[in-house]
Amino acid sequence: MEEQLLAFLSHLQREYRYSENTIAAYRNDLGQFLEYVESHSGAKLEEWAAVSEDDIEAYLSYMKHKDQPYASSTIARKVAAIKSFYNYLTAQGLVDDNPTIDIDSPKVKKRLPQTLTIAEVDRLLEAPRSGASPKNLRDVALLNILYETGMRVTEVVSIQLDDVNLRQALLSSPTRQGEDREIPLEESTKQLLTEYLAEGRPLLAKNNGERALFLNHRGEKLTRQGLWLIIKGYAKQAGLNTEVTPHTLRHSFAVHRLSKGSSLEDIRHLLGHANISTTQIYTQMEHSEEEKDISNAASAA
Repeated sequence: MEEQLLAFLSHLQREYRYSENTIAAYRNDLGQFLEYVESHSGAKLEEWAAVSEDDIEAYLSYMKHKDQPYASSTIARKVAAIKSFYNYLTAQGLVDDNPTIDIDSPKVKKRLPQTLTIAEVDRLLEAPRSGASPKNLRDVALLNILYETGMRVTEVVSIQLDDVNLRQALLSSPTRQGEDREIPLEESTKQLLTEYLAEGRPLLAKNNGERALFLNHRGEKLTRQGLWLIIKGYAKQAGLNTEVTPHTLRHSFAVHRLSKGSSLEDIRHLLGHANISTTQIYTQMEHSEEEKDISNAASAA
């Protein structure tokens, strides 16, 4: 049995390039399942083919009703590991009947991404305006671009000087499909970017060969981690009680644009989504925001 398990884990690593942590999680989940089956049957399992559908159903019930029940997401992961393992055993001819065929994984309610209100965004965007240093000029332009365009953090730190067209107020950014998309800037953000390029970036630049738009204090391209820390610092300065990440601004951008009348197709294009189905989650978030506003208004009345 151990040999078959090791062969399965090796298959995952070889075929799917799973990380060591993922492989360890599979081994742990399958080991816990085997331990449960043996403890409840009172005998050591000699082969994986001896496991029945009833054994798996009993394990599901156990995970749901134990003294400290597993979260549905954890149960779903463990069931997925068992299903994947038996699919492998069946494909290899190591078991004749797959006991997981009729086993349903628990439904996991997807959490809607976190967003900020428009008032919270305004406070965040205002935070770096407390100074006029090159860093402040950079951060004002940076935060405004993040929120106004909905760009991913990787896209923002990858912007090159040649990607900026101030005359037409456009940023150029490649999609994940390898196509370039042009992202329009509002006049106010164009002015902030113009100011940063004229008075901020030249003082940050240490190497004339560096073409990245946003630079750190060493004159090098700003990193993802560096950008995250910038946002975290200003969120604290703005007194925001929720964790704010670059993606929080991306989600807020989409929901606020939708509430102001932008079409899903326009938002899909601006976000660089390949499929409209990915963008449709923001319609649920818009309704959630409306319900929150109604609740807040009722509480204040």
